[in-house]
Amino acid sequence: MSKKLTVFDHPLIAHKITLLRDVTTGTKEFREVVSELAMLMGYEAFRDLATEEIEVQAPLAKVKSKVVTEKITIVPILRAGLGMVDGLTQLFPKARIGHIGLYRDEETLEPVEYYCKLPTDAQDGQVIVVDPALATGGSAAAAITFIKQRGYKNIKLMSLIGCKQGVDKVHSVHPDVHVYVAHYTTDPLNEKGYIVTAFGDAGDRIFGTK
Repeated sequence: MSKKLTVFDHPLIAHKITLLRDVTTGTKEFREVVSELAMLMGYEAFRDLATEEIEVQAPLAKVKSKVVTEKITIVPILRAGLGMVDGLTQLFPKARIGHIGLYRDEETLEPVEYYCKLPTDAQDGQVIVVDPALATGGSAAAAITFIKQRGYKNIKLMSLIGCKQGVDKVHSVHPDVHVYVAHYTTDPLNEKGYIVTAFGDAGDRIFGTK
């Protein structure tokens, strides 16, 4: 595997992935588990955030302690990526939120952009692109391209389930981007470009649509 790929190995994360794969998991629980997984993964994904030491008044004495100084931007790929935003903002309530809207052409499986709105004053900070499933990798690679075109450089990608084809696609276009997945599979995609052992259409299951 690439050095730019982190696969989480934790029993709690594995348990929650199983809940997402289960067809009997309802919309409310599915949405909650997606958010919880994003928060759990966020601790590791932002391990390298820049900090500085400041002095604060503790109850018994003044102490020097660290605070995060780096700007953080979370960019969900619409619409399924929205389900991961709340979990990350639990960790970083001051994070900026951008949005990228892409849809996949059902015949070519190539991504088509219909919306892109990013903060204009956070290019020097970290950006984490979120999308629950990394299947063909086309949408993720395109989203990262759009972000780079707007001046961002320190970009990461977080997905709940990723497959070899998707990871390889992202790294073929963006070898500098670190990919974080809660579960990694080498299973093949079906004819529509879905990971057959994943959780179906994440957007439909998060928002209760078909």
